Amino acid sequence: MTAKLILGTEVQATILKEIEAEVHKIKQERGVVPGLATILVGDNPASVSYVTLKVKTALSLGFKEVQDNQPADISEKDLLALIDKYNKDDSINGILVQLPLPKHIDEKKVINAIDPDKDVDGFHPVNVGRLMIGGSECKFPPCTPAGIQELIIRTGVETKGAEVVVVGRSNIVGKPIANMMLQKAKGANSTVTIVHTGTKDLAFHCLRADILIVAAGVPGLVKPEWIKPGACVIDVGVNRIGEKISEKTGKKVAILRGDVDFEKAKEIAGSITPVPGGVGPMTITMLMKNTLNSLKFKLGIA
Repeated sequence: MTAKLILGTEVQATILKEIEAEVHKIKQERGVVPGLATILVGDNPASVSYVTLKVKTALSLGFKEVQDNQPADISEKDLLALIDKYNKDDSINGILVQLPLPKHIDEKKVINAIDPDKDVDGFHPVNVGRLMIGGSECKFPPCTPAGIQELIIRTGVETKGAEVVVVGRSNIVGKPIANMMLQKAKGANSTVTIVHTGTKDLAFHCLRADILIVAAGVPGLVKPEWIKPGACVIDVGVNRIGEKISEKTGKKVAILRGDVDFEKAKEIAGSITPVPGGVGPMTITMLMKNTLNSLKFKLGIA
């Protein structure tokens, strides 16, 4: 039987409607809206595209959005001063500095300069610590892991006591989602194993998983025979393996492949995310949710 498709595009649409309704209510009752400042340094095409989508989404939800474009040669000192300006701006609830940054700027210094209570990406060490503690301490879970958890919850997959195997140990996805899935919380309370490309027997561990979250960045790493029949498979990998001509536009577009052999895996799994259209749309969605929550924390209504 073919697996149920977990479509991030559909879940995204539902959550954005929920956010828009909350923004409208807060504006009517309190006279304020969430404020998001996005800082783009240079003109990297991928970064420009991503920031443009963030800005468009924020504006569509009724946010105040400040897009601050800076030249690639901005000094580290000036960038840190710019961040400090938004830290002190009461109308800004979320600050996002688009990565990667030019080589002459220390990304760690930049992340650490953002006020943890405006760090809606969830990368500041304070927010990493809050995530580790869990519960009400966690204000801003990193956006991609938060999106993964939302997909699992809204698909109705049982997580309590489930065997969760996370393939990948990055600070952005692997480590945080593993931590989130073992917390005493909704959509969690699982038994979690982290494996990676250095693990001796990946297949053994993957086959144990009721929920398999793959974020290794290796196209087709997880073979169909590694998947437990009926398991929930979340494929976070977005790997560019070539280009093709779009039938709609006639222009070159990237050919994307996940970390899982999707076509074969969908015949074994109980539910599975496609690539693209699975986890991807959820990242910006959860960024918007974090920004809204930042305002709610400030107003004391979270």
